Amino acid sequence: MTLETRIQQARGDMPADLVLRGAKVLCVVTGEYIAGDVAICDDTIVGIGAEYDGARVIDLHGQILVPGFIDTHLHIESSLVTPFEFDRCVAPRGVTTAICDPHEIANVAGSAGIRYFQDAATRTVMDIRVNLSSCVPSTHMETAGAALDAQDLLALGDHPSVIGLAEFMNFPGVIHRDPGCMAKLHAFAGRHIDGHAPLLSGRDLNAYVSAGIRTEHESTTAAEAREKLQKGLRCLIREGSVSKDMVALAPLLTPVTAPYMCLCTDDRNPLDIAEHGHLDHMIRSLIAMGCDTLAVYRAASLSAAEAFGLKDRGQIAPGKRADIVAVPDLAACRAGLVLCGGRVVDDAAFAARDVIAPVARDSVRAPQVSAHNFRHAGNSPETPVIGILEGKIITEHLRKQIVPEDGDKRPDPARDLARVAVVERHGKNGNIATGFVRGFGMTSGAIAATVAHDHHNIVTVGVDYDDLAVAVNRLSDIEGGFVVAQGGRIVAELPLPVAGLMSLDSYEQVHARLVDLRSAAKSLGVTLEEPFLQLAFIALPVIPHLKITDFGMVDVDRFEVI
Repeated sequence: MTLETRIQQARGDMPADLVLRGAKVLCVVTGEYIAGDVAICDDTIVGIGAEYDGARVIDLHGQILVPGFIDTHLHIESSLVTPFEFDRCVAPRGVTTAICDPHEIANVAGSAGIRYFQDAATRTVMDIRVNLSSCVPSTHMETAGAALDAQDLLALGDHPSVIGLAEFMNFPGVIHRDPGCMAKLHAFAGRHIDGHAPLLSGRDLNAYVSAGIRTEHESTTAAEAREKLQKGLRCLIREGSVSKDMVALAPLLTPVTAPYMCLCTDDRNPLDIAEHGHLDHMIRSLIAMGCDTLAVYRAASLSAAEAFGLKDRGQIAPGKRADIVAVPDLAACRAGLVLCGGRVVDDAAFAARDVIAPVARDSVRAPQVSAHNFRHAGNSPETPVIGILEGKIITEHLRKQIVPEDGDKRPDPARDLARVAVVERHGKNGNIATGFVRGFGMTSGAIAATVAHDHHNIVTVGVDYDDLAVAVNRLSDIEGGFVVAQGGRIVAELPLPVAGLMSLDSYEQVHARLVDLRSAAKSLGVTLEEPFLQLAFIALPVIPHLKITDFGMVDVDRFEVI
């Protein structure tokens, strides 16, 4: 539509393309309700607070209209489905914009993985923004399937879906001025750069923010988030399937801070989305915890748009993108009608998409393993152990006495000490590293996955060496995914053939498989609510304190393999 047409429809000189009638609009700036119609021309709101005629009129009496929700940081791959299925899964819940970092697929397939997401973003109903993965690989202490330098990222930077650089996880590289990090920061100076700096404080935080970092989602306490707000960062409240920071940060979300706080999910799978929700779950939970209702809706929309420079959305007002959610009650936040860019989100809209074929098939090239590969040699009983903290991706660096027998430190289910291992799966070196983890509660069998942030090698936890081998070898057969092994056989699995990260099935089918996997894991004694996502994060060497990669156990505080 032309500018002239928008102006004509706004004045009522001609009928609007679409009119929403009978609802009241929540103004996220003043907090007031605005009566009257909402007029829409193509993808743009052109009128509120007045009566309009329209070529199409939708009656929404009794409803409240709020701006579409913006997820300010997530990895769509962690939903375990393609961008098209993610679109179908969360847009009906009111999520109209998703700012994603495709660094999971980028660590497997490099630039081709990012281009797949960029191409998909032009075809989805919701607006997917594809920030460029700044740390591929995340550190020098892992084997990834690809590496992206500043020039690689610049070659991808002109796509209309790109805002800037995604989470800059290598914060030690920033504050110590690593040349590769500096090249990327210089290349994207003046554009948005998303942060990732767990527990960073004081002068080191000053240095990190001074590098041009603008947003950050790793705060796990209100005190940590408060310091980051005071130092100019927009803080994103995160509630994923593993990282659950919403309860801790809720007291900080007030009418005063709301303009500088946003909401994000980071990593949330179809199990949680189906059973609890997405950003809609965060909104109703924060309100139920006592947060100011206007502050919550502002954080979910306008504050998010402002934080990432999306000036065309975040408010139901003339000239803004027509991203609108109709809810009967603000506290319940159950989306009825959803508009994305003026289009009604329904089965017809999803059916009209031009779905493209995925990339990165046959990406699992791991060595065949046997039970002896999971022995853990050592002479000294003192042993570093990864301590799981449920609901957090931060881990403890424990030290336990484990006496070697025949040159092998064996798992000890009675003390909740399980074997953890990482097997390189990109076909580069065949590395296998072993260690110990505490917190799974496993008493038999093994679980394994090719979702292991961010290198996505095979990560496995178990107490039986034969089951560990069965689980790891099965992942090569199914092109990656999640498996549960017990008694020498596979008892549950979810194939993820797209880069070993995403299913080709619908999100409903993936949800059903995840229910089976959760049940199978519990039959091994696993006590964690989300064992597979928890499994993925024990291999991420940029989150304190102790992790494991195919190089070995990593002391993240010292940023070195031990």
